[in-house]
Amino acid sequence: MKFFLDTANIKDIKKAKSLGILDGITTNPTLISKEYLVYDEKKIIKHYINICNLLEDESDLSVEVISNTYIEMIKEGKKISKLHPKIVVKIPMTEDGIKAIKYLSNNGIKTNCTLVFSPLQALLAAKSGAEYVSPFIGRLDDLSYNGIFLLKEIMNIYKNYNFKTKILAASIRNPIHISECAKIGIYAVTAPIKVIRTLIENPLTKIGLDKFLNDYNKKKY
Repeated sequence: MKFFLDTANIKDIKKAKSLGILDGITTNPTLISKEYLVYDEKKIIKHYINICNLLEDESDLSVEVISNTYIEMIKEGKKISKLHPKIVVKIPMTEDGIKAIKYLSNNGIKTNCTLVFSPLQALLAAKSGAEYVSPFIGRLDDLSYNGIFLLKEIMNIYKNYNFKTKILAASIRNPIHISECAKIGIYAVTAPIKVIRTLIENPLTKIGLDKFLNDYNKKKY
């Protein structure tokens, strides 16, 4: 399973990269707004390019459009895609969004269909040619709906029709989400650095390590 980092923070990206498990980055308007208090297009463009330059060859960066209409999404999507070869254009699941995904995909531009909350939305994303579909499982769990069950439904539909769209599980809130995604064979998850770091930490590991070192030190002359 691939690990994407859900952030626009350069320091967090470098931390994740140092672990040797970083496969990509996903961003959105909220995340990029945390990096810049005042909107500055030139600085933001440079920021995206800097992120791309940190990524390995097979990794990519999802950059979300802020446009709402079909024509504007296409215009912005084309502009975003030209910033760097690693960039995937992230587009929301709306009527205009689906049309824009279809157009961009037909013109060789990779897309990530975001804000997906149902299997039928995921079906439309795949039919439109999206490279990725991003179901938000944490937000579904917040509403007492099983986000992992949604992923299973999408996987079954994609298998039935041999769709090539990759499932990128988003809105990851805890290590249990990641564990369940791995068990069912999800292509990738995207999560904040704090969630990814919890995969490493376990109190029993620390207790065991402390004991080993204490026992060894007792025997030193």
